[in-house]
Amino acid sequence: MKALYSRNGIERRKFLIVCLGTASQGGTAAGQTGFRPGKPADYPSYQKAGALEVAAVKYESDEETRTVFGKANPNEFGVLPVLLIFENKGKETIMLDRMKIRYEFRGNQVEPVPASDLPYLTGGPKRPNTGPRYPVPIPLPKKKNPLAGVEFETRAFSAKTILPGEAVHGFVYFEVRHQRNAFIYLTGIREGGPGGKDLFFIEVPLDTPPA
Repeated sequence: MKALYSRNGIERRKFLIVCLGTASQGGTAAGQTGFRPGKPADYPSYQKAGALEVAAVKYESDEETRTVFGKANPNEFGVLPVLLIFENKGKETIMLDRMKIRYEFRGNQVEPVPASDLPYLTGGPKRPNTGPRYPVPIPLPKKKNPLAGVEFETRAFSAKTILPGEAVHGFVYFEVRHQRNAFIYLTGIREGGPGGKDLFFIEVPLDTPPA
């Protein structure tokens, strides 16, 4: 009887592990497959650099952000999400592993904030102390942090390469209120393979050009 109880206990634990793993995979899949932007050429301010096409789309309104990040609009906390979309129409792989991204307006430059740092911008928990001396435990916030949603990380831009014929997309986050006539400035993009040439810089406007 004791052996039967133990075996049932093991089976029960296996069942719980499978259920939890399935739920976790389902949530991840939903975060990755529930959002499908167009190609760069579908947007009015897309740019070309050789065989590479790029679009940058700002998300400001509640309606825009709700479809991607849920109820909380990150702009209310001073964070502007920008969707980057790349399409490689050439025959060479495009390398993004050295790409630098900036939000620029009237001579000002803003670097993107890593998605993992967003929860610390709302006045909630402080960043962990990574120093060697006397780290202080971080108290859990009493309310759900609006910038701690899993969507911010799962939808963050992470591609390092773009294969021929491939399109990739993802969000970058800037701690800034959108400024009229601002643009995204991209450098460090290059073609793969021996002697791959740099694509210099790309400026992508964030506001729709006048008709």
